[in-house]
Amino acid sequence: MGNLVDWEDVDVLDLFSGTGSISYEFCSRGARNVTSVEINAVHHAFIRKTAEQLGFEQLHALKANVFLYLKSCAKQFDIIFSDAPYDLAGAEQVVDLVFEKKLLREDGLLIFEHSDRKKFGEHPNFWQTRSYGSVNFSFFTAEPQEADSEDKE
Repeated sequence: MGNLVDWEDVDVLDLFSGTGSISYEFCSRGARNVTSVEINAVHHAFIRKTAEQLGFEQLHALKANVFLYLKSCAKQFDIIFSDAPYDLAGAEQVVDLVFEKKLLREDGLLIFEHSDRKKFGEHPNFWQTRSYGSVNFSFFTAEPQEADSEDKE
C-alpha cells in the first residue's frame, strides 16, 4: 500500500480492531486520524491504553458494534480496513454498508480481510484480491470498476 497512499493525508477507519495492531500500524505510518472500532470491552481498553503509551494521539478507539456504527456514521474515510472474524455470519455486509452510506472518499480504499471461501469479484466496486496463504484481502474503490478488469477474481 506504500505506493498507493500518502499516509499523512489519510483518515482511517479500522473495523473489528481486536487488540489494535492494524490501527497502530496506520498510526506509525503517519495517518492523520485513525478511528478504531471494537466491541470487546477488554480489547477496547487495551487499544486506548496502548495508544496512550505509544503517543498515538490521532487514534480514537470506540467501543461499538461495527454494523451499528456503520449505519450511523456520518464521516468519510480515505481507508477503511475490516478484519471481521472469519466465522462471523454476515460479515460481508460491511462492504455493502460502506457503499450504501458513502463512507469512502472519492479516492478511498476499502480493504476487507477474509478467508478464501469468500469471493467479491462481482461487486461493482471490487478492484482486486491479494492472497497470502489462506488470508485474502479484497480491495474496493469508491468508484465502481469496469466489469472486464483483469484484476477480477
